[in-house]
Amino acid sequence: MRILLAEDDSVLADGLTRSLRQSGYATDCVRSGSEADTALATQDFDLLILDLGLPKMSGLEVLRRLRARNSRLPVLILTAVDSVEQRVKGLDLGADDYMAKPFALSELEARVRALTRRGAGGGPTVIKHGPLIYDQVGRIAYVQDQMLELSARELGLLEILLQRTGRLVSKEQLVDHLCEWGDEVSNNAIEVYIHRLRKKIEIGGVRIATVRGLGYCLEKFPEAPSTNVPTEV
Repeated sequence: MRILLAEDDSVLADGLTRSLRQSGYATDCVRSGSEADTALATQDFDLLILDLGLPKMSGLEVLRRLRARNSRLPVLILTAVDSVEQRVKGLDLGADDYMAKPFALSELEARVRALTRRGAGGGPTVIKHGPLIYDQVGRIAYVQDQMLELSARELGLLEILLQRTGRLVSKEQLVDHLCEWGDEVSNNAIEVYIHRLRKKIEIGGVRIATVRGLGYCLEKFPEAPSTNVPTEV
């Protein structure tokens, strides 16, 4: 999952960026509204954390322009001004959630998890796919009750594929959602990560299909056959 953090307070921005990265999110940070607007217009993200008091362009204007482009990107607003008027204005412009500064980091991370789940179509915090179980809060995966040792990249890939089960995901989409600015991740590197992840989950019959030249797809797991036997009347 890839997050854009728009925050001009360097201390807060650095702290949030470190924390989000430690939680497994690819996190890019901008310090002005104009930079945020440009990034949102040209790149894909899974969540925007938006300070309202940005220089060069207000956070509310960034949000207005984002929604004017018909983007459904989840937006979490941060502001030092906790007034009803500000909250109403932000929510009316299309924000999904609101937090006033100062805030507890644990609460912000919980809201981030909730919003990224919502952006991916909602659903429970624990995803089950046949014998594969993935805890989105703890970011832990199990196959046949055995915990998998996955790297941050492998976890990110698994999360993206699980949220798009049965749908094709291109290498370019995987790079866009996994990598921050400055990360040099080639299509060949994605192939390597997929190969490693595939070896670790296929022991439970969970398959990642490759569609040559197009991308990857986590195959739907077959449902167990019904044990109900029809009776003669």
